[in-house]
Amino acid sequence: MVVDEKIKGKIKNVQQICAAIGARPRKQKVIMCHGTFDIVHPGHVRHLMYAKSKADVLVVSLTADAHIAKANFRPFVPEELRAMNLAALEMVDHVIIDPEAKPLKNLGTIQPDYFAKGYEYVKGGMDPRTKEELDVLESYGGEFIYTPGDIVFSSSAIIETMPPDIAVEKLMSLLEAENMGFGALRAALGKLKGIKVHVIGDTIVDSYTYTTLIGGNTKTPTFSVRYEKHNDFVGGAGIVAKHLRAAGADVTFTTVLGNDKLGMFVMDDLDKAGITVNPIVDPTRPTTNKNAFIAGGYRLLKVDTLDNRSISERILGELKAHIAEAGAQAVVFCDFRHGIFNRRTIPELIQAIPKGVYRVADSQVASRWGNILEFKGFDLITPNEREARFALGDQDSVVRPLGLELYKQAECKTLMLKMGERGMITYRAVPKQQEDVRAFFVVDSFAQNVVDAVGSGDALLAYATLSMIATGNEVVASTLGSIAAAVECEHDGNVPVTPADVERVLERIEKHANFKA
Repeated sequence: MVVDEKIKGKIKNVQQICAAIGARPRKQKVIMCHGTFDIVHPGHVRHLMYAKSKADVLVVSLTADAHIAKANFRPFVPEELRAMNLAALEMVDHVIIDPEAKPLKNLGTIQPDYFAKGYEYVKGGMDPRTKEELDVLESYGGEFIYTPGDIVFSSSAIIETMPPDIAVEKLMSLLEAENMGFGALRAALGKLKGIKVHVIGDTIVDSYTYTTLIGGNTKTPTFSVRYEKHNDFVGGAGIVAKHLRAAGADVTFTTVLGNDKLGMFVMDDLDKAGITVNPIVDPTRPTTNKNAFIAGGYRLLKVDTLDNRSISERILGELKAHIAEAGAQAVVFCDFRHGIFNRRTIPELIQAIPKGVYRVADSQVASRWGNILEFKGFDLITPNEREARFALGDQDSVVRPLGLELYKQAECKTLMLKMGERGMITYRAVPKQQEDVRAFFVVDSFAQNVVDAVGSGDALLAYATLSMIATGNEVVASTLGSIAAAVECEHDGNVPVTPADVERVLERIEKHANFKA
């Protein structure tokens, strides 16, 4: 991202601003504004213009991402881009990202002559938070200035009505903050080949029965359809294994299958994909099948054939032996709660993982009795928002603090929280000596033409896992995972995503950004 150095130079920390404006009393009057500035709209511009007209130097302070929790999926624009947007305005002299929840500490340190607020903050009486700011101002002789409130705009209303597409701009800002470009993403793609991964989980055969609607029964609410065709795809943990293999990994897959035709279909399909399969056959249960009936692009009905009861002690013993003997660099637990994973089996399966192996868990069980928190202490977990709410019993919190709480309780190294069309938010551990590194960040969805979003999380899981093993970088892993998910969204059914598919999307993004690494 090419940005004028003069604009970048306006973004400072509190010590740099104090050095630039000097201590009170000053020859030049200083005025300070504070806000979220999620989307800089005409109301913000009028506010800032009025403020600058009352002093010589305008300092604009903005709330850091970590303290914004007033609406879901906010902030929409990350703090680095919000700071850049403000710095690009001619009337703004200095910009600071406030790491505190309130501007009180910076007010007391910078000591502006005036602190400007919109008229809405005093209309109808002084807010208690404004009173706190007034106390700080009065402590050194500063004053409030209220800007006219004849026109009031709302960033939240603008975002909810029609959120602007700034996915590429947000990605470029994130890459720049990590001192990397597209070259790092391409280099990571080239490192995925040959990584040894062992996938353990429930296999699902996803079926699509295509029909044409003929009519309906006049006496009962019954649809009449004409059969057109039927397609079967290996899904569940099986498609995760196929995504990993398509990415170039050396994949072993251990699963439980029924003694039936669908079980044979799974074995044949995975063998053709080049995956080493450890099939544990349970003749007392069917191979899980989920059959969606489709007419005119709409899903009319889904019929599931399954048995969700727990696996036997014999099967549990076989699973543990395969886990211990696989010799993998990473173990991926794919929990769809169809018999393999439950409170009885999970502790024993975890204990079977050899020391030093990268541990990954995905628990797609929000509609059943599973919980991602049963996989505590893993290196990487990838739940979606619904699964996070299910795990925490929290339907009220907005996404960012919700994810942070799950990250803390899960005691994992990395959490990638999937947010559907809103993309994903990643939480990671940050060493104290690297305070400039973000503890969480958002990567937007790059899907352009969504045909079937089912299975996108499996593609994300596969590419994120391999990227973490190859690079250890959460930004690289999140970006490649998000791109893989976008590719999968644009196909009907479970189709393995290849590095060439990811590369094509990378090229599209790079072209949009007009940036060459």
